[in-house]
Order: sequence, then C-alpha cells, then structure tokens
Amino acid sequence: MTTLPERQLIVELIQEAVQSGARLSKACAEAQIALRTYRRWFKAGVVQTDLRPEAVRMTPANKLSDDEQNAIIELCNQRPFVDLPPTQIVPTLMDQGVYVASESSFYRILKKNGQLHHRGKSRAPQRSSAPSTHIANGPCEVWC
Repeated sequence: MTTLPERQLIVELIQEAVQSGARLSKACAEAQIALRTYRRWFKAGVVQTDLRPEAVRMTPANKLSDDEQNAIIELCNQRPFVDLPPTQIVPTLMDQGVYVASESSFYRILKKNGQLHHRGKSRAPQRSSAPSTHIANGPCEVWC
C-alpha cells in the first residue's frame, strides 16, 4: 500500500511531467503505476487516501468465540492430548463422538497462543554438522 505522502509526491511528479509536455500514460509508466491507478488516486483535483485499512469488515458468522477458543486451548493442554499435534487430537475426539472444531482451527488457535512449537515428548530436530575428523588425501584412505 502506498501512504498518502507517497501518493501526493507521485501525483505531483506525474503532473509536473505532463506540464512539461509528456503524455500522461508515459509519465504513469515511468512512475511504475497504471493510468487507472493514477486516476483513482487523483479524483476531483485531490489526492485520495487509501481507505482499505479503515474499511469496516464484517466478522464471519462461523467465527469461534473467545470461550470456544479457550476451550480448545484447555482441551489441547489436557493430559491425553498435551503431547499430540492437532492431526492426532481431532481424529481421537471424533472417535469418541466429540467435535469441537476443525483441524485447521486447532492449528490456528494453537499458533495464535504460541503452543504449536513441537508438541511431543521427543526433542525437536537438530542439524548435525559433517564429520571433520577423517580426512582423505588420496584414494582408499578413509572407509565409512
């Protein structure tokens, strides 16, 4: 997104180029914006602000409430599920006849609360460096 001061500067430079004799489309191309973008930015002699961040967006009707999200967190922190990823939690619950939320919702909520980092008893994978103790200076000197 382009901030209002940047837009004003770009529009000013384009207008200066047009007043100097350049074509509007060529000036816009030089500024790396489309002609349609220039016209949308510059309406009625005024540079328009970007209204996207200020737009009122409706919340989805099926959005989980805070209580439902907290229930998922509590469920994931219970003894049988504390070491399991959502790919194992959700099917286990479905086998018991309980549906709380989708697997992707579990992942999203755990990530939001910082609990998605390696859920399990095993250690997280670690990189190992290549062995540097055996050095071969010729053929058939080192055998693995």
